Amino acid sequence: LHVEESGGGLVQPGGSLRLSCAAAGFTLDRYAVGWFRQAPGKEHEGVSCISDSDGSTYYADSVKGRFTISRDDAKNTVFLQMNSLKPEDTAVYYCAADSRSTIQAMCNTPSFLYDYWGQGTQVTVSS
Repeated sequence: LHVEESGGGLVQPGGSLRLSCAAAGFTLDRYAVGWFRQAPGKEHEGVSCISDSDGSTYYADSVKGRFTISRDDAKNTVFLQMNSLKPEDTAVYYCAADSRSTIQAMCNTPSFLYDYWGQGTQVTVSS
């Protein structure tokens, strides 16, 4: 039972990437899912979260208007579409799934106690 991220890579400033968080062995639609990132020397930061119930979303101020989180329950996957990427978006991006958190709490106070954490995917924004 795990979640796995994919879709990271190297992109120029202003470019786009779409990250995927796929669940294996369990049904993701019963979990709130969040995307988090950690840049070198910095703590984990909540980027965007989506609820399990009504699809409500939450975004960090730093990514509002540029990133979009969505879920495809048929594919058991949550996506993070990242547009207008900036060098400061460079980080390892992780997804996590949790059955008990609200999306506000999940994104504002990341916890390693969530039900599932992925291994991360590197996103590098550089010219």
